[in-house]
Amino acid sequence: MSLLEEMNQKATQQGIPLSAHIDITWKCNERCVHCYLDHEGKNEMSTAEIKDVIRQLAETGTFFLSISGGEPLLRRDCFEILEYARQLRFNVKLKTNAVMIGAKEAARLRRLGIEQVQISIYSDRPEIHDAITKLPGSLRRSLEAIRHLKANGVKVSISNVLMKQNARSGMAVRNLAKEIGVEFHIDPTITPMLNGDRSILNLGISKEELDEVFHTEEFIGDVGEFCAPVATVDEDVLEGYSCSAGHTLAYISPSGDVFPCVQFPMPCGNVREKSFRDIWYRSEQLTELRAVQVKHLPTCSGCGHVAYCTRCPGLAYMEGNMRGPSTSDCAKSEARTGIPSAWQVKSGARPGPSLVQIRVA
Repeated sequence: MSLLEEMNQKATQQGIPLSAHIDITWKCNERCVHCYLDHEGKNEMSTAEIKDVIRQLAETGTFFLSISGGEPLLRRDCFEILEYARQLRFNVKLKTNAVMIGAKEAARLRRLGIEQVQISIYSDRPEIHDAITKLPGSLRRSLEAIRHLKANGVKVSISNVLMKQNARSGMAVRNLAKEIGVEFHIDPTITPMLNGDRSILNLGISKEELDEVFHTEEFIGDVGEFCAPVATVDEDVLEGYSCSAGHTLAYISPSGDVFPCVQFPMPCGNVREKSFRDIWYRSEQLTELRAVQVKHLPTCSGCGHVAYCTRCPGLAYMEGNMRGPSTSDCAKSEARTGIPSAWQVKSGARPGPSLVQIRVA
């Protein structure tokens, strides 16, 4: 077991929010076609309020802190917030489109000791990337920022979210990341808007394109191992949880609302009304969420994909039931193995036999 796995295990057992994600603004200088946020920027917390939340997180045991938006650098106090978080010894990751990062900003991030800067690059071609961000010149500016960050020794990760507009850009972006010398992550998931609007899901890539992603070694590593179905389900799987949301992870919006995760918009309280500790340990919603183990999921617990499914309870929640399937994750499991999930067979979404759970070890 790695140190990180051991930390997560202990945090789960002790109910510690090991990781937190704070969006300090939803305002953005890009207007990405697939973005799940509105960008009005109303009722944002002040600098003092955000610092107080960060202090409360430290007191509750949080170690990993992601600062994001919107575009966090649109706030003039962004570096002040980052500096305060580092003073409290947080491991800080900054998620940004980086178009406002020049040599000066990159050097400042290095001095602060930011663990990583994560930047979305949608294509190596500006006509595709800029069409998605709706900001002319955004690809050029983001790549310039990445080079400034690299020159200053700041760890950078490129995230490539796939959709219809850039479905064939994954390999080119992966090669670009390799050329620059930064990490690369590919993500075929389009998230519904936090206000419940699901229309942007129409931007998702096709089944054939998803199949190709999950059978490309450069994206997922050992294809045979990744795509092999697992018929035996360990008892620990059924006694476990779908993910860390609400267990060791919390999300806080610019207005102070607390959710289990940025992809799980179930309101649990607001830090302007109650302390984070009070919300984390006493929220009825979080208490209910933590009581739900995999064995309590009516459909998923009996599905043969359950041992390796990436089921997101937040996406299931946005479909109407956090105990139900996340249909996009069902599609991913089928793309990996070629075998429909229990929900797909039951609903008629995919014909043919499903991978049934043969036995529990």
